[in-house]
Amino acid sequence: MPSVAPPDDAARTDLRRHLDGLPLPTHALGRLEDVAAWLAACQARSPARPPAAPRVVLFAAEHGIAGAGVSAFDPAETGTRLAAVREGTSPTNSLATIAGADVRVVEVGDGPSGRIDREDALTDAGLQAALTAGVEAADAAVDEGADLLVPGELAVGVSTPTAVLAAAIGGREPVAVVGRGSGIDDHAWMRKAAAVRDALRRTKAVGRDPEGLLRVAGGADLAALVGFLTQAARRRTPVLLDGAAVCVAAVLADSRSPGARSWWLAATRDTEPAQALALELLGADPLLLLDLRAGAATGALAAVPLVTMAARVAAGS
Repeated sequence: MPSVAPPDDAARTDLRRHLDGLPLPTHALGRLEDVAAWLAACQARSPARPPAAPRVVLFAAEHGIAGAGVSAFDPAETGTRLAAVREGTSPTNSLATIAGADVRVVEVGDGPSGRIDREDALTDAGLQAALTAGVEAADAAVDEGADLLVPGELAVGVSTPTAVLAAAIGGREPVAVVGRGSGIDDHAWMRKAAAVRDALRRTKAVGRDPEGLLRVAGGADLAALVGFLTQAARRRTPVLLDGAAVCVAAVLADSRSPGARSWWLAATRDTEPAQALALELLGADPLLLLDLRAGAATGALAAVPLVTMAARVAAGS
């Protein structure tokens, strides 16, 4: 796919000049200045407006590998999480209320994805449908006035394909990317590591091709995240990146559409080694170190007030 046009450097430079003129030591506001400059560039205006309509978009899917004992939760837990978000009782909803964000859920995929240690995650048609669902979700959010996007996922077992994708695109061995995910014990970790090893072998036929990797070893939610992140950049809308699944999807999205990463800001570092690798590949330094592993956009939501503060302090309001 074609590369993505970058944010506005003139607005970024103007914001930096304004901050340098404040009666403060150079870079006295630290990372807040960096965030304000990034937001000004994304909005093509200086000073930037504080986000007025943040939107969380959670992609819900089922992973076949979740039935292989790689998670601390039963695969049916995905439905429970989905219901909690829709009822407004999940941690995502609580954090969204504080951040002033609305929450949308997009269900993707037709049943569980293939068990990636033995078979492809998606058919060609399923992959394209998931990518399109992500694009359409981004378009809907921007068309409805969202000015800061916060993507996330809900699925049990998603950290296993996430680890496979990270290892494949980053050229790492399975043990370097397999984390504890949902809080698994040693036995489950060994099952997970074996599943990642076997799935990683299956990716060799597609190399580092983003769409090939998503088809062989990803899942509908991960593919939708790639479509969403790519389209958000094309629609010139800033995005806060959440945990491992979102960050690994971001690496694939930027590989698919070079330059997209300039529209994203890493919100938090979680406990998964796959996220640490993804952040390294993106050259991203997260704003917060909270050791979260809940997913579902919780980490990125924690950073929304920080973005608002950065915009307000830069504007002097």
